[in-house]
Amino acid sequence: MLFSSMFFLWIFLPLVLIIYFIVPAGARNAVLLAASLFFYAFGEAKYLVLLLAVVAINYAAALLISRRKYAGPILFAGIAANLLILGYYKYFNFFVSLINRAVSRDLIAFRDIALPLGISFFTFQAMSYTIDVYRGKTDVQRNYWKLLLYVSLFPQLIAGPIVRYRDVAEEIDRRTVSTDDFAYGIKRFVFGLAKKVLLSNTLAVYADMVFDHDLKDLSSGLLLLATACYTLQIYYDFSGYSDMAIGIGRMLGFHFNENFDYPYQASSVREFWRRWHISLSTWFREYVYFPLGGSRCSLPRTCLNLGIVFLLTGLWHGASLNFVFWGLFHGAFMLAERLFLGKYLEKNRWRWLNHLYTMAVVMIGWIFFRVSALRTGFWILARIFSFRGGLFSLANSINGEELLALAAGIALCGPIQAILPGFKMWTRDDRQVRWTDILLEAVLLFFCLMLLVSDTYNPFIYFRF
Repeated sequence: MLFSSMFFLWIFLPLVLIIYFIVPAGARNAVLLAASLFFYAFGEAKYLVLLLAVVAINYAAALLISRRKYAGPILFAGIAANLLILGYYKYFNFFVSLINRAVSRDLIAFRDIALPLGISFFTFQAMSYTIDVYRGKTDVQRNYWKLLLYVSLFPQLIAGPIVRYRDVAEEIDRRTVSTDDFAYGIKRFVFGLAKKVLLSNTLAVYADMVFDHDLKDLSSGLLLLATACYTLQIYYDFSGYSDMAIGIGRMLGFHFNENFDYPYQASSVREFWRRWHISLSTWFREYVYFPLGGSRCSLPRTCLNLGIVFLLTGLWHGASLNFVFWGLFHGAFMLAERLFLGKYLEKNRWRWLNHLYTMAVVMIGWIFFRVSALRTGFWILARIFSFRGGLFSLANSINGEELLALAAGIALCGPIQAILPGFKMWTRDDRQVRWTDILLEAVLLFFCLMLLVSDTYNPFIYFRF
């Protein structure tokens, strides 16, 4: 069920909010749990048992770990069980293809395995809870239904942000919703919906038209423009979803951490990853990078640790070589900045050059993220830098609506916030909602609904992860 679907906007969300606020406070968790399980079953009913099983595994593992007897082996077994489930559904056919390619024959048969919605997100959340219980960073939850609510909470179930149990444990037991909280939640939700419907969906039409076309017929300029559109599409798609999740959470009394901090303002790849998909970066840093030794080791070991993290980051996003390359590509620049490039970036007086370098790396990376085959990504990259067909041969390739979305997308992804810091603060100001905010929200909501009613193109990129 998409947040930007008419069923969600007109039926599911209003009905959940109405029931949530009319029942006694003690029954609100039950309402949210029922709504969350229905939300997941609406799109993946056959995998609802899988979600329940993943929560049960981590519930049992954490209970046993809390007894402090054989805690280490139990933690290992719990993590192994989670990874085996994730590995089977997401990576079985990928590794089969690698094995068959290595032996030059079909040694192992492929299986018809559908990827469960949000499996990477809810598996990582469940594992983080078990690990935190082992580390003593959170108390064990002895109520299975409360743990299930934490993992399945519908605002962040399908596409994040990845919420740690210790960040919401208190609010699962006790939470209140003030008028300001609810108003701010609506504000964030509408802003996120506008990002998704008005910007991402519009840019997606052009990006998909180009990338799904016969690429051999396209000029360098067309491919470059499509790459720029996709760069903005994926940002507004995912950050818009995160904004909507944060907004719904606030309406229900939950305070989720920010997941994006204007990543296209970054002046280095390292800074980009502090701003992009913050919950995933935090997860890998806390549960993979630090346990491996982080940067406290020797330089070669630190480089290896970074390489492992970005290899896993690529694999987390998808089971194909282009995602592996995308992760290692970013990891290579992270290593370069740590080894020598970072000091030059810090000393450089022309900060715009640092930003240009970062965006070039990010946009090249998005090419490999978008395509379905590694060789296609290299072909597109070579075609762009060959200037075939002329860099500016773009006549009649993009309509006025898409051009307006492109201009607005560029302006709102960082430049306006850099020039007007007050505008950046206003978008996340949860202290009060002014009448001008309400008016703007009404206008944005109206245009979003008009586009959705007209059956506009409405995919969510991160649903496939």
